[in-house]
Amino acid sequence: MNVLHLDSGIFVEGSVSRQLSADIIKKLQAESDISVKHRDLVTDAIPHLGADELLAEDKPLINELIEELKNADVLVIGAPMYNFTIPTQLKAWIDRVLQAGVTFRYTENGPEGLLEGKKAYIASGRGGVYSSGDASALDHQEAYLKTALSFIGITDVEVVRAEGLNMGDEAREQGLSNAQSQIADIA
Repeated sequence: MNVLHLDSGIFVEGSVSRQLSADIIKKLQAESDISVKHRDLVTDAIPHLGADELLAEDKPLINELIEELKNADVLVIGAPMYNFTIPTQLKAWIDRVLQAGVTFRYTENGPEGLLEGKKAYIASGRGGVYSSGDASALDHQEAYLKTALSFIGITDVEVVRAEGLNMGDEAREQGLSNAQSQIADIA
């Protein structure tokens, strides 16, 4: 099984989303024989997409990123919530892999994803609690990632979430414990 592991937490040391994504990889390795391609979107940053690159005939970086994604059976995305959404480093990756005619196509019935049959895990770290209650309306992180992945055909998405991380020691420990329980249940 081929796994594409993406990390986008800007705090390379001490990042909860990075730790969770690494723990998911360890769990997958314990369950089966896997080959992992790791792409750190912070230490090896992808520049923001510009019109020249998007309109160019030759798109080496876009082609490379799409090829990595196409080769993956499983996608593990370390994605912290920053200001209610994803890090810009992860957005730069998404802007390149959502390509009409390559990862999705437009049909008379609407868009159709072309990368079906893949599994994705989102390792989500959040300072507050956004999975329920009034604050859930502010979640543009997990919802956006699920929508972007679904758009290209990846609909089997599991979120491993640690939230409440900045709400005191007890809430932090509970959030981390809940995420570790979710990882333990990965089959």
